[in-house]
Amino acid sequence: MNTRKVAWAVLILACLIALPMVWASGGKETGNKQITIGVSVGDLRLERWKRDVDYMTQAATKLGAKVYATSADGDQGKQISQIENMLTNGINVLIVIPVGSGVMAPVVEAAHKDKVKVIAYDRIIENSDLDYYITFDMLGVGKLQASYLLGKVAKGRYYLLAGDKEDNNARLFRQGQMMIMQPKIDSGDVKVVGDQWAGGWLSENAMKLTENVLTANNNKIDAILASNDSTAQGAIQALKEQGLAGKIPITGQDADLASCQAIVAGEQTMSVYKPLPKLAAAAVQLAFDVAQGKKITTNATYPNGQKDVPSINLDIIAVDKDNILQTIVADGFHSYDEVYKNVPEAQRPPRPSK
Repeated sequence: MNTRKVAWAVLILACLIALPMVWASGGKETGNKQITIGVSVGDLRLERWKRDVDYMTQAATKLGAKVYATSADGDQGKQISQIENMLTNGINVLIVIPVGSGVMAPVVEAAHKDKVKVIAYDRIIENSDLDYYITFDMLGVGKLQASYLLGKVAKGRYYLLAGDKEDNNARLFRQGQMMIMQPKIDSGDVKVVGDQWAGGWLSENAMKLTENVLTANNNKIDAILASNDSTAQGAIQALKEQGLAGKIPITGQDADLASCQAIVAGEQTMSVYKPLPKLAAAAVQLAFDVAQGKKITTNATYPNGQKDVPSINLDIIAVDKDNILQTIVADGFHSYDEVYKNVPEAQRPPRPSK
């Protein structure tokens, strides 16, 4: 074989060997390799976050992506360690539900060193070069709760029961509430007889705080402005001990099943419904598009202390006994049988037709 033929043979053989490598690295920006979305959850002990992760997983499956989720169980150090492990093992994009909004900045920096973009989910990460934030209208939640409660009790003795004071969301909810409440407080129509923050948003903490407030006020409370369903459930347990459950209007947020059951039973007055399937699906789609290097469209910005973070805001809905069928049940968020489990059949509204 002459020299020219040998050279061509070597070239062809080299191309054949290289072809699988070119194919494996082709396609989308991440190649044909499945996109892995890291999801770091601050605390899966709360029903709310369990549902979010389930919805994210379902949404990712439809897109052909994979969710790698961890729970820090309320431990900030554990969450940072888990995220570091995610980055070491390899993820394409990171979604974070932080335990605390103010301690995750190093995580964002570490992710960026690995060329991984970070999306804060429903809790912003403060003082960081955060890439994106996806949430519901936080101030709007607080305003909706306060407006609704004032519609039930225009004048009276109010107990304000907030979430974890270290959580930026809790502070935003309170800020929104006070936009509505402060003029009523200033006029004297509303007297605040208790103002407490429940650590970790935990029901047991809210219950103890409510017991103390009830004792201090000889049970003379006209309304409870609870910032979410976990705190509302704790307050309801304290009210039950005094035979007051269902007699004092109380707000909530997240439309947890226990609170939806309490709403139809008359123990909780309302909850703010944030359609979690839509939020989770939007977050996964955002993560998927970010991983592919697509152009991202946002509809809001949130200041985090370092920058105005490009954000996506979703709508919220006030849910009570009158519209729970048309919202929670109709969306499939909870089923009719789940919501009305503790209500005698004769007292239930007609089952919706399919």
